[in-house]
Amino acid sequence: MLFSFICIAYAAPAYAQETEHPSPPVTLFPHNNDRYWISGQANFIFQAHGDFPALYNGPNSLQNTGETALSRVFTLYTGVAITHSTGLLFDVESAGGQGISNALGLAGFTNVDVVRNPQLGATPYVARIMLHETIALSDDAVKQERTPFSLAKSVPKRRLEIRAGKLSLADFFDTNEVGGDSHLQFTNWTTVNNGAYDYAADTRGYTYGVILEYQQPQFGIRFGEVLMPKVANGLDLDWNLRRAHSENLELEFRPSLLPSHATTIRPLFYWNTANMGDYQEAITAFENGIDAQPDITAHRHQGTLKYGYGLNIEQELPANFRMFLRIGWNEGQHESFAYTEVNNTVSFGFDLAGNRWRRQLDKIGSAFGSNGLSSEHAEYLQLGGEGFLLGDGNLRYGREMIWESYYTAHLWRGVFASSQLQFINNPGYNQDRGRVWVPGLRLHVDF
Repeated sequence: MLFSFICIAYAAPAYAQETEHPSPPVTLFPHNNDRYWISGQANFIFQAHGDFPALYNGPNSLQNTGETALSRVFTLYTGVAITHSTGLLFDVESAGGQGISNALGLAGFTNVDVVRNPQLGATPYVARIMLHETIALSDDAVKQERTPFSLAKSVPKRRLEIRAGKLSLADFFDTNEVGGDSHLQFTNWTTVNNGAYDYAADTRGYTYGVILEYQQPQFGIRFGEVLMPKVANGLDLDWNLRRAHSENLELEFRPSLLPSHATTIRPLFYWNTANMGDYQEAITAFENGIDAQPDITAHRHQGTLKYGYGLNIEQELPANFRMFLRIGWNEGQHESFAYTEVNNTVSFGFDLAGNRWRRQLDKIGSAFGSNGLSSEHAEYLQLGGEGFLLGDGNLRYGREMIWESYYTAHLWRGVFASSQLQFINNPGYNQDRGRVWVPGLRLHVDF
């Protein structure tokens, strides 16, 4: 039914189009000051699931009896343009509530707003404090929309941008206009981000470092050097760059494949060095009777290298239709450390703006994803090992398959409401558990 509706909307003849009207405001308050930036967001996500079959449960299993959960995230964005090329950004955030099963039991967890350590609570914290410098490499400029991450109304066509301080790699790497905004679009961890991109971050998703970025009209490249956490899913970062660090490299191509419809292609590469465990060592120690159960944390080595790559494509199409594709892989021999327990992934989907039904700020979207593990990672879990997200006590391996859809409605100015539905087959890669349906509701307010 949903597919039929999309096909009809997409194929509607040209005479059905109405004259475009100016977009209504999308924030509660205007942001007109050219030197200062003050804005805020509030995001509430309610999710639930019913009972589902499970042959067994483990310490990190998705609970197989019905449950509900409500998460909330409040963010205050502030910034000042020190000069026309230099900006200072300072953001404060509070993440409260919880996710279903305390964000355990799924590699592609259903709510990216959930902090992976529920014991942290909702105490406000500094999310970002970042200096942003733009160096002009050409005299001509192009207009851009001001955002909490870039305060200028225009930038040089060719430029070098430098960002330094506390930041989130996910704000600048692997971004995607169709599948990247959990406040108005998808919310699954492996839909809004590349699940195999184990990007350096603390438990809340932030790190310290420097990002260098070169941009020109058809091409861009960015490089990030940032800190790694001391332990998997840890809050404390390792400031000793001789033993722990993360390098991130992303290219950005903007070819003209379709007239008047943007194409963006982003290959991504990353190398993480930290005190990570080795899955095969943990398996061997268990099989030789050294460990009572496989324990990845007992086989960590400082200076261990984990690497991977990704591909991120977004394509505009006629009639307010857009599509995206992500592919990711990491070497899978070493411990999932910072994001989630995925060693290979593919996801794709679309969104459609509501112009056809005279709701231009409404949006409908649907996506499909498939996540997988390396053979060593799967065997470790099958023998009873635990990661920071997964561990059913056993495992009959199957790829974790996810479908997610949403409808987001613009209610008034900066107020948006969404209905969601997710379906997960083989939760936590386990064919002995699931299938799971997860409906949800979301309220988002932009101040």
